[in-house]
Amino acid sequence: MRPLPPDTMGHMVRLEHVLDTWKAVRHDTVAAVEEFPADQFAYRPSADVMTFGEIAFHILNAGHGLTGLLLAGEETFTGPDFRERVTRHFPDVPPSVRPSELAAALRDSVEKRAAELAAQPAEFYAHEVTRMDGVRLTRLEFLQSIKEHELTHRAQLFAYMRLKGLVPSTTRRRQAKQAGK
Repeated sequence: MRPLPPDTMGHMVRLEHVLDTWKAVRHDTVAAVEEFPADQFAYRPSADVMTFGEIAFHILNAGHGLTGLLLAGEETFTGPDFRERVTRHFPDVPPSVRPSELAAALRDSVEKRAAELAAQPAEFYAHEVTRMDGVRLTRLEFLQSIKEHELTHRAQLFAYMRLKGLVPSTTRRRQAKQAGK
């Protein structure tokens, strides 16, 4: 794949920002996992959606697996063998893991991957890859989309928390800030 022209580099989001915000998103994902009642991880608001625990486990596997492929130099995230390729990069965490262990795995995974990603040279991020939907984007843009994917599922976790009468950490921070004014 060809690198982007040097004049486009100044228009991209900084890697440090993407990694810092991904870690912040993950911090709140971990808080949701830690705060949701462990005996209710099988909760789903309707039969056609994932359970709270399945969503949290998916966040772990997708984030770790997709960044693993990215770090391995993969350039095409499509094809009939995509699921098999990404699965090879999943962390060694069984689906039956206890919620406290899942929270720890989520925390460890983002720290490990952020460090590995931060060690890559700028040229690594300028190369284009093909995302699952066929869209071509730079590796940095793809990393940003991995974070956005997690944000989507974190919002699901937060909605499940609300349905159980729990207040997500992001709302509590906002409320504390407003109360301090």
